[in-house]
Amino acid sequence: MNRIFFGAARVFVSLALVAALSARGGARSITLFAWTEYVPQPVIDGFTKETGIRVRYETFSSGEEMLSKLLAGGTAYDVIQPPEYIAEALIRNGLLMPLDFGQLPHFSNILPEFRGMAFDPGQKYTVPYMAGISGIVVNTAKVRRPIRGFKDLFSPELRGRIVFVDDGREVVTAALRTLGFGPNDIRPETLARVRPLLASWFSLIKLFDSDSPKTALLNGDVDAGYVWCGEAALLWNQDHRFHFVLPEEGYHMAVDVVAIPKGAPDAAAAHAFIDYILRPEVSRQISDAFPYMNPNGAARRLLTADQLSNPASYPAYHAPAEIFRHIPGSGAWIDALVTDLKNGR
Repeated sequence: MNRIFFGAARVFVSLALVAALSARGGARSITLFAWTEYVPQPVIDGFTKETGIRVRYETFSSGEEMLSKLLAGGTAYDVIQPPEYIAEALIRNGLLMPLDFGQLPHFSNILPEFRGMAFDPGQKYTVPYMAGISGIVVNTAKVRRPIRGFKDLFSPELRGRIVFVDDGREVVTAALRTLGFGPNDIRPETLARVRPLLASWFSLIKLFDSDSPKTALLNGDVDAGYVWCGEAALLWNQDHRFHFVLPEEGYHMAVDVVAIPKGAPDAAAAHAFIDYILRPEVSRQISDAFPYMNPNGAARRLLTADQLSNPASYPAYHAPAEIFRHIPGSGAWIDALVTDLKNGR
């Protein structure tokens, strides 16, 4: 009885919110600032069809790019999609609006392990969107020897045959782990230690690509790389020769969230969009298109056995997975280091 009552209440709240939004009339729209290739167009179209609210989808390719654009101002966003450590920075700087969870009845679908995480311990400002553990992808038809970690990936025989996500935090963290440091041990001293290692890696990498690193692998332009887990999962779905490897040096859990920035032009419509993507059937659409690890338990129950057994989407951990934390000053330090190395200095 209680389950039926609360389920009916949740549907009622959602329908009431949609009705209220529709009743205001006019051509309404929201601006979504999100990762490239991460929000399926059918999801956006479904939201617009139901509410009449259009979605302008603006993209970024790294957390630091998002943060710098938000800090620069000039564009008023309604919904943003930062990674966990950027969300933490935004929270610390008072740049996010506290969410009204009364307008988010489908938040109850989020699994307990993805609630109250260290970057938003009070669960006041963010809602998990997708998560995952990035790793190494190897085209086993081209690379015959075992690749277990970064030391194997960055070998002279793979010179010019490697793709790496164009994300400074990711590449620096990989080097830190290779030298025995933790993923959040980012200081001028540790960056100085990893600089020569990164210089040797950069000489082997053919291209940096955060938008679609799978493309170079599919086209045969490269034979291995370090990519987002969703990209790795798509490669596995297309051809099982693309093996996914969790680096033996260590890995981290990335958690991308959705949030509403302070000063959002239409907070009510932003809440409606967030609740819409929390619906199980909608969240499943996101998993179908971009097979990252879904933190939505109700949506995960709708996935097929093949989806749940994808080694990149839901990998078997061989150690606990930490998350990135916001380290004040680290963005500028990392950007300076990576820029210097890319410029060959």
